[in-house]
Amino acid sequence: MRKRWVVKIGSSLITADGEGLDREAIAHWASQLAQLQADGVDLVLVCSGAVAEGIVRLGWRERPAALHLLQVAAAVGQTGVVEAWARALADYGLQAAQVLLTHEDLSYRQRYLNVKSALQAMVARGVLPVINENDTVTTDEIRFGDNDSLAALVANLVAADTLLILTDQPGLFDKDPRQHHDAQLIKQGYAEDQSLRAVAGDGGKWGRGGMVTKLLAAERAARSGTTTVIAPGAQPGVLWSIYQGEPVGTCLLPSKPPLEARKQWLANQLQLRGALHIDAGAARVLRSQGSSLLAAGVLEAQGRFRRGELVSIHGPDGVELARGLVNYSIAATQKLCGESSTSFARILGYVAEPELVHRDNMVVFSQ
Repeated sequence: MRKRWVVKIGSSLITADGEGLDREAIAHWASQLAQLQADGVDLVLVCSGAVAEGIVRLGWRERPAALHLLQVAAAVGQTGVVEAWARALADYGLQAAQVLLTHEDLSYRQRYLNVKSALQAMVARGVLPVINENDTVTTDEIRFGDNDSLAALVANLVAADTLLILTDQPGLFDKDPRQHHDAQLIKQGYAEDQSLRAVAGDGGKWGRGGMVTKLLAAERAARSGTTTVIAPGAQPGVLWSIYQGEPVGTCLLPSKPPLEARKQWLANQLQLRGALHIDAGAARVLRSQGSSLLAAGVLEAQGRFRRGELVSIHGPDGVELARGLVNYSIAATQKLCGESSTSFARILGYVAEPELVHRDNMVVFSQ
């Protein structure tokens, strides 16, 4: 059976700390990617660097804070990023395909499925998708936030068995190695282990993501059964070494069975429109039976959502235990809190569905 990898390369590796694209490094990775593909590995590349490259091409000294200037840098820099990869891969007879995504492309089910079909078709024909967030048109409200999150969603999308995150660090340490000389590399762990976040650090000057975002990405990827490897991208032959089973970086394994495809899509949505707070009885039923959420167990509804939009569901302890697509607007839901479904017609004058959130449109995190 062919393996399928999503390889994410960050800005700090691509741009040599803001000094423009490192084409020599890109050529080195292209060589390894070609070797992997020739050995039967399906590949998808998630690559940062558009904004950083644009900053250099425009002659700016610093990364701007204004969104419209970042969009300018992204538009200018993206041409350089895709050109560099296309030329490097062409040396090995490989075709590169530029794919720019926004959060909305993956948050709406039909668009999500369309992207999935396109990527599957590219991979099946030996075309290597080069994916980046479409920074030219995204805003802070609708962006993924970092390419680690995007890479994890792509891993779910293409059913990858491995998400490889290349970074400028050797991997995840048990302490901050910049402050503790006795810090030890964590060679293996579980993606859902919440204690790992305590040792994660911040991102660098030219990138948006730090080790925390990589751990969150590993947790998201694990929902489809994907193993995540956080590895030093500058290490010679790093991709091939990992493929050969050598212990490189930090390997984070999934500890739970993978969710079905629709549940993965629900669990990994980054934009929530509201929250439902439920009582202990409703929380117990969701955890133990996976039943639909009825209005009778809802204590409070918050947010600004319409019918069919995504909300989080919190137990009496305040912890998110599920999320799903709600069947009523916020105004209607607030009227229905604590009421039985037999009262819907009297309260609203109509009945859309007897449940607030149907179990087919809900994913429960804590069983």
